[in-house]
Amino acid sequence: MSQENSDGSVDVGGDKGPHLVKVVKNQQGFGFNVRGQVSEGGQLKSIAGDLYAPMQYISQVLESGPAEEAGLVVGDRILEVNGQSVEGAEHQLVVQLIRNSGKEVNLLVISVTEDEARRLEPDSSGGVSAMDYFERRSVPVSVPDTKKLTDETGKEYVGFCIYLANKTLVTRRYREFDSLNTNLKRQFSDFIFPKLPGKRPFALNETQIDARRRGLEDFLDKVCSARVIFESDLLQDFLELKKPQGGKSGAEVKKAAEPAAEKKIDFRVTLPDRTLITITISEHSRTPEVFEIVAAKVGLTTETKKYFALFQRLEHDFDRKLQSTEFPHILYVQKYSSGESCIHLRKWLFSRTHEVIANSNDTVQNLFYHQAVEDVNKGKATAGDSLSQLKTLKSQGKKQQYLDLAQTLSDYSIIQFPHCACDARKAGHVMVTIGLDSLKLKACTKEGMLESQEHVFTWNMISNYEADLEEAAFTFQYSREGKEPRWVKVFSPYYRYMEMCVDRINEELLWKKPDGSVGLASEATPKAAPTKKAANPVKGKAKDALKVGAITNDDL
Repeated sequence: MSQENSDGSVDVGGDKGPHLVKVVKNQQGFGFNVRGQVSEGGQLKSIAGDLYAPMQYISQVLESGPAEEAGLVVGDRILEVNGQSVEGAEHQLVVQLIRNSGKEVNLLVISVTEDEARRLEPDSSGGVSAMDYFERRSVPVSVPDTKKLTDETGKEYVGFCIYLANKTLVTRRYREFDSLNTNLKRQFSDFIFPKLPGKRPFALNETQIDARRRGLEDFLDKVCSARVIFESDLLQDFLELKKPQGGKSGAEVKKAAEPAAEKKIDFRVTLPDRTLITITISEHSRTPEVFEIVAAKVGLTTETKKYFALFQRLEHDFDRKLQSTEFPHILYVQKYSSGESCIHLRKWLFSRTHEVIANSNDTVQNLFYHQAVEDVNKGKATAGDSLSQLKTLKSQGKKQQYLDLAQTLSDYSIIQFPHCACDARKAGHVMVTIGLDSLKLKACTKEGMLESQEHVFTWNMISNYEADLEEAAFTFQYSREGKEPRWVKVFSPYYRYMEMCVDRINEELLWKKPDGSVGLASEATPKAAPTKKAANPVKGKAKDALKVGAITNDDL
């Protein structure tokens, strides 16, 4: 008879008999690692007097994570996943079943002793064990810039400069990245590698080169985060960490870089009111870590910090949201001036309804207000006939009234991207604007002068979307009544930021309003949000898969 324990597990048999463990996912996942044979089947072996086919097993458990709290232990053999038998199943099937479980997974497992675990190892039964990628770490590797070089034939090519902990390691050309990717896939066949930017038959322009640089940096970041891959000969040779550099061995360079990861530096962030705050961070801190320190510094709470993010201010006052894998310090030192940091704390919110809700917090209201003032002054939010009234409210210090009026402006909380090429426009460029209710393509010249034509795509028209690394483009599929669905490609260096905006809108449309409803405030019924997938299964990715990101078969 089964009996539920205080930790949520259910005993089905004796101490070593099958028992059910329920693991509830948190933000980091389920907190355990699965390992086992790649193929299905195999020789039966005895556990506590009963014969079983080879089973996938728990190879790592995250300390204080959901799995440990639920009672999973290293060595547990998995008999069932959510009631489906996986005895003798291949590794990929078990991993997929766990991933598809949603917020919780129920595992029927058998606990074994260390001696039994050694006897049951797949290697001893003729099977092939999947590589263990559970141990992951943040490696401060980046590709911050490029340089033009000449090969032995005198032909020019672009070199991508690789840094480790802000120290120059090596410069590699694209074909070397491509070769590394191919060789790593051969050696680590069960690792899900991030997508490498695609090959192009013609020379790239500056925008395409920068898009490729970002793609290669993302590739290296994800590959290096798996310790077993980072420490492989292939990657160590690629990064020249085994080769003497500047009188030092590669090992010494690598070792010297590690303490630098803990070096503390002063880092300045510009707030919406143009004031600078100074925080202390590690040189290799990534965006989420820096943001948490900034949020604490300005007094944002766990609830209110979701309305903000870190941005990089670029030419013509365009603000690009930082990706989670970026190192803000690298951007900071490249662009810092004595009067202003290029890293800004800004509102990351499209929903005006939720902005009104957030305004009840004085800190949030103050930040929203100063950003609204700046956006109106710089023309990012067109004031029109309301300009004089806004100026009066500002002079009177009436922040809430200013925000109430600003929120009525047609392009308030809209992000307009710099003009770029689009495959739907044969001559000229387009300006992309993204807001809570639609995506717009405004026709313009190649110099950015607006023309009269404009296409509006509401979210119920857009069925799929994705950032295409190979083309350095944001792509989306839309449908009009009575017509076949059509794909549009927008070729912009900010194609990933465009994807992030649509991701964010998808997220905000699921937030509940005070009346308990979700979706667009202007709609009687919420519009269906677009999904991240494409008609072409090779290029497209399902929305849920993209939310998981480029993780391994084993991290759950």
